[in-house]
Amino acid sequence: MAPPREDASWRSAEHLDEMTCLFYIERQLERARALEVSAHAESCSMCRTLLRAIERESRLLTRAMLEEDEPFPARLAAFRRTAQRSLQWVWPLVFGLAATGVYALYTGYIEPWQQNLEQAGFGGSNLLNLLIFQSAFWKGWQSMLSFFEILALLIVAGIAALFFRRRLRRGSALALVLAGFCGLLAYPAPAGATEFRKGDSVTIPADEVIHGDLYASGGRIRVAGTIEGDLIIAGGDIEISGHVLGDVLASCGSLRVPGKVGGNIRGYTGNSTLRGSVARNVMLFGGDINIDRGAQIGGSLTTFAGHVSIDGTVDHDLLAFTGQTTVGGTINGGAKITASDLNIDSGAAIAGPVTFRGEHPPSVSPEAKLASPVQYTRTHRGPDYGSPHYYIWQVIWTAAYILFGLVLFALMPVFVGEAVGSAERYGASLGLGLLVGCSMPIAALIACVTVVGLFVGVAALFLWWACLYFAQLIVGAMIGQWIMGRTRDLWPMIGRMAVGFVILRLCTMIPHGGGFIKFAAIIWGLGALALAVYHRFQPRSSTGVPAAAPLPSAPIGMQPA
Repeated sequence: MAPPREDASWRSAEHLDEMTCLFYIERQLERARALEVSAHAESCSMCRTLLRAIERESRLLTRAMLEEDEPFPARLAAFRRTAQRSLQWVWPLVFGLAATGVYALYTGYIEPWQQNLEQAGFGGSNLLNLLIFQSAFWKGWQSMLSFFEILALLIVAGIAALFFRRRLRRGSALALVLAGFCGLLAYPAPAGATEFRKGDSVTIPADEVIHGDLYASGGRIRVAGTIEGDLIIAGGDIEISGHVLGDVLASCGSLRVPGKVGGNIRGYTGNSTLRGSVARNVMLFGGDINIDRGAQIGGSLTTFAGHVSIDGTVDHDLLAFTGQTTVGGTINGGAKITASDLNIDSGAAIAGPVTFRGEHPPSVSPEAKLASPVQYTRTHRGPDYGSPHYYIWQVIWTAAYILFGLVLFALMPVFVGEAVGSAERYGASLGLGLLVGCSMPIAALIACVTVVGLFVGVAALFLWWACLYFAQLIVGAMIGQWIMGRTRDLWPMIGRMAVGFVILRLCTMIPHGGGFIKFAAIIWGLGALALAVYHRFQPRSSTGVPAAAPLPSAPIGMQPA
């Protein structure tokens, strides 16, 4: 709007109007008219008051347009400080939940397995030695170390060549490189004592001696000779009638050992029969395991099988997780058995305590020689809803879950919001969750087979295991949003997660149907996490976004005339 014109009627006005005052404050009047307005305001108190009011309103309007955040009211600020002081109990509660979760994890999983392994003869240092330094994965590391040594020499030579490249001529540098390659070619290769045999039928005759380890694979394997190292075999039908000075690692359909083994036997077999002697421990996974009369095990026996029959001698302890266990031989240590049925025949002799957990009471012959009566604990399939212990542990695990979710939601609030949003795509989440839940552990186990991918495979397994818990928290947060409304703030999201997870936990406690609900929630949450990760790594497209309209150079009504 243009400033008012200077005419006679304008000059004869007794008081200033609001538009004239506004143009004066905005400095849009001509110099002569501005001096007249200033002189009139000094002489007229009414116009001076109006001018000051309009100036104050203009200043407040300008300040409000420039401020990004509105000022926080004093009363609400005082209330926020009071609430922060009153919420100091949150951190002690968090640490209490953390301690509860650690206690539940240790007493529920770690401590029972530790006790079972100790009874089987595998302590802390022995277990580490077994898993790392005596396993099949450790074989071949000597050649790997030689490779790393050569690689380190190449790196040092490359750095030296780069450092001295300005002082050396091209011919000298080329001679240096050729000399280095000649030295590497002349480097003596380590003498390998490992042999590999494979075929449809592999036979080690009785007069053959292998000075080292033997890797054998085939449909039918017969070992009648002497192996001074370890024997790693995989096949359909395997018989060891010779003498193995080291350990035996087997994966086969049928395993028979009428010979001698100077180390341990560890394997996964369909059927296993031991008739000879084993100097150390035996650990077998399989369907049917038989320790025949005359068999001698110098260490402990650990079995995970459908049926176990022990008629030989075990010099140390027995640890069995089976469907049915029959003991008719001698056990010079204790026995800890978890099975559906336990039969102790008349020829059995057990020198240590016997602990049995099963669905039915053990059948013990009166002629059996036992150091003490069998300590029997009846087990129930599924949760015991009549025991207060069950509900106490449900509360402990729920608190541990919520603490785990609190930490993850605080560390990754944006990703959590994306995962909760992806969970609302029901079909895609369920389908992708089923695919990821089944394929990820298989891929991790395949990576663990190779020495190079062992760390990657183990890390992937731990990540998959953690995602199983995280998936339930995502579904709980989505249920909380259904009930309490959507939000993007951190603490409201955590509150909805806690409420929704408690509801989900109560649903998983329903008899005969809680397991299916938990499985569906895990698959659903895994799919939501996979969708969030997929969208995170997808490039964001900017096509189809309309361009912003150009703003006018000046507000409407303020354009120059």
